[in-house]
Amino acid sequence: MAGSGEGQVTAYGFIGLGDMGGPMAANLTKAMSEAGATVWVYDKAGTAERAPEGAQAADGIAAMAAQAETVFLSVPDGRISAALLAEIVAAPDRRTTTIIDLSTVGVDDAIAMAETAAASGIAFADCPVSGGRAKAIAGTITMIFGGPAAVLERHRAALDAMGGNVFHVGEKAGQGSAMKLLNNYLSACNMAAASEAVTFGLRQGLQMQTILDVVNVSTGMNTATADKFPRCIVSGTNHTGFRAALLAKDVNLYLAQARRNGTPVTLSSKVAEICDAVVAEKPDGDMIDHWFHVQAQASNDR
Repeated sequence: MAGSGEGQVTAYGFIGLGDMGGPMAANLTKAMSEAGATVWVYDKAGTAERAPEGAQAADGIAAMAAQAETVFLSVPDGRISAALLAEIVAAPDRRTTTIIDLSTVGVDDAIAMAETAAASGIAFADCPVSGGRAKAIAGTITMIFGGPAAVLERHRAALDAMGGNVFHVGEKAGQGSAMKLLNNYLSACNMAAASEAVTFGLRQGLQMQTILDVVNVSTGMNTATADKFPRCIVSGTNHTGFRAALLAKDVNLYLAQARRNGTPVTLSSKVAEICDAVVAEKPDGDMIDHWFHVQAQASNDR
């Protein structure tokens, strides 16, 4: 098997120290340092100031590839992931034999990256994560691994350090991305539907807390009514920690793949329109802005 390797990994790399990558890299560093392994980190926005305690700051991608046996990627999209993979492949004195992409990318992107990696003797797996920044900090995010079981088992300790729920969803790269995209599509559906339903209830004179109390012990309960509305709207924080633009990206990736597969898109096409409208209204907004978008529409319709 290309690049699968045997034995314990002694040097890891982690690229991308943003909202999700930063805490994941910190948890990885803590656990792997205790196990006697080194973790190298890099972020183009500034490595030294973002590097978690105990990690080694790499000067660049080539420097990391010369040190790390396994490199984790945590970046915004497939285009960036593919560019980083190409840099690692081309790096002189490359030590890297495995790349695990924690980013959310398109299914075809993940498959193409796996093929590029294999041609250079590197094992590749897509392992997108779900749960948001709070769970990334706590080390309880869901990790959705698509790739060979041997690669997963060799990296089980590292993955467990970053997430409390590691799922092996298939032997092929791209299957992790497919699972993540369908999950985020469902999350977007929940947010859009809950926003409309709660607005409907408020127009009938119901109190928001009453709506949530009833729905959350009834058949309408979903992650938006059970978590996002109580935690982010009722509380007044209006912030989930997940940008609407990223959710729109994921829903559109889901929609594009569904069209290629010939699976139904009646609802997903409409949800993609809603997500795009939210981002157009507030480009840097949070996922919770679905709610405010619906509220604004309702006010305009009166």
